[in-house]
Amino acid sequence: MNKVSFYGLTLNQLETWLIERGHKKSRAVQVWQWVYRKRVKHFSEMTDVNKECIQLLTDHFVIETLKENCRQEAADGTVKFLFQLFDGNLIETVLMRNKFGLSVCVTTQVGCNIGCSFCASGLLKKKRDLTSGEIVEQIMKVEQYLDQENQEERVSHVVVMGIGEPLDNFINLIDFLLIIKEHNGLAIAARRITVSTSGLADRIVEFADTNLQVNLAISLHAPNNELRSRIMKINRVFSIEEIMRAVDYYLSKTNRRITLEYILLKNINDSREHALELAELIGAKKKNVNVNLIPYNPVDEHSQYQRSELEAMRTFYDILKKHGIHCSKRLEHGTDIDAACGQLRSKQIKKSTENNCG
Repeated sequence: MNKVSFYGLTLNQLETWLIERGHKKSRAVQVWQWVYRKRVKHFSEMTDVNKECIQLLTDHFVIETLKENCRQEAADGTVKFLFQLFDGNLIETVLMRNKFGLSVCVTTQVGCNIGCSFCASGLLKKKRDLTSGEIVEQIMKVEQYLDQENQEERVSHVVVMGIGEPLDNFINLIDFLLIIKEHNGLAIAARRITVSTSGLADRIVEFADTNLQVNLAISLHAPNNELRSRIMKINRVFSIEEIMRAVDYYLSKTNRRITLEYILLKNINDSREHALELAELIGAKKKNVNVNLIPYNPVDEHSQYQRSELEAMRTFYDILKKHGIHCSKRLEHGTDIDAACGQLRSKQIKKSTENNCG
């Protein structure tokens, strides 16, 4: 791809770029609103922008780079999109319908090297990072889908929980967040954006220093190092103690609550003892930590794992609550189309025909 994705520019970057080429700063906001609010697909559609500026933008940037390869809709209204990137790689993006609005789960990498033993995303090794523009365009493609369906609702929430480790694609992640937060465009509030990480302790500290004020979720899934290292190999690099020190720094720096994600695996990490150990681990941080209990979603290649029994899940929840831990249960979306937590993997990559939505 010779031209750069327009979606990869922050508003400040666009302002600087246009000013350096003799245009007024105000022109950047004008162009920005055409792209993000009116969702034009070609610069020539911007009817009140002068031809010189339109030609300049056309010569250097392209608006669309993703191609919708496949779309699946679940019984609960969840929609999973399979997008083809300019280089032929495939990624998945999910639109979820909630009582509080529409949320989009975006992907940040082609494949994933974290290798959590229960997660489908790690079945495909990382090929490359997505650019900030490719991450932003996933949201814009969903917005265009809503336009086509004549739906007046817009994307109100974003979760960075798709394929890949977001904090391993740090610079592009930060630009993505700046772009979608910009009030002249998508204007998605920081409190409605959640970034999930497998626990890259050093990057959690760096993320806190950005002061972006978005929500942070850490995939913990075990209360001790022995168990966590067994199911999440990233724990061999960043231990639970290192993660919790990073959490302390994040809490002190941002004064924002943090979420610890915990997938309940039958007879693996769901016992009373595990719940008590988790409560002790959180300890004095309990006022600023929320534990999000996640029912395990089936993955064909990980048949050694099963969803915890309902009674075990209730007991785990009750123990945490009795110890004063804020606790919630993850709502499930799109399990029947492999769009739920831990199921994204671009399964179609393994198939010989790209257009197969099976």
